[in-house]
Amino acid sequence: MTSHRILSRLAVAASIAIAGAVHAETAYPPVDVLLQSETTIIGQPIVYPDGPAQITAAIVTMESGQATGWHRHEAPLTAHMLEGELTVDYGPDGTRVYREGDTLVEALDSSHNGKNTGEGIARIFVVFSGAVGTPNTVMMAPRDGFEPPTQ
Repeated sequence: MTSHRILSRLAVAASIAIAGAVHAETAYPPVDVLLQSETTIIGQPIVYPDGPAQITAAIVTMESGQATGWHRHEAPLTAHMLEGELTVDYGPDGTRVYREGDTLVEALDSSHNGKNTGEGIARIFVVFSGAVGTPNTVMMAPRDGFEPPTQ
């Protein structure tokens, strides 16, 4: 093999290696979509509050048997169950059970109560897509004129 052919093959191999490295640096890694939705878990359209956007990310940890109390969200909330089991009572919209790996867009401006119905802790990763000055969660109290649904 002549030195010209060897150099040509080395040049081609180097070009392929460089192109592969550039591709590896510019290719976006695989994405596993957990949820894509235009509605909440109870079928409501997702509506964002007015005002400057504010994202809040948190992990909610609940002991076995612990309940959230009746509340509502004024900002869209996406939740992903990291572990445990959570049963949510949506009143007239029914009851749903969420387990590890479940992802949902929570009910918006609709009263509900969540309870850890599992044997261990429940951990939920939540992201509120709210606005500055808009509360993410509003607790419902009798003074608000709220009567929890009877079961």
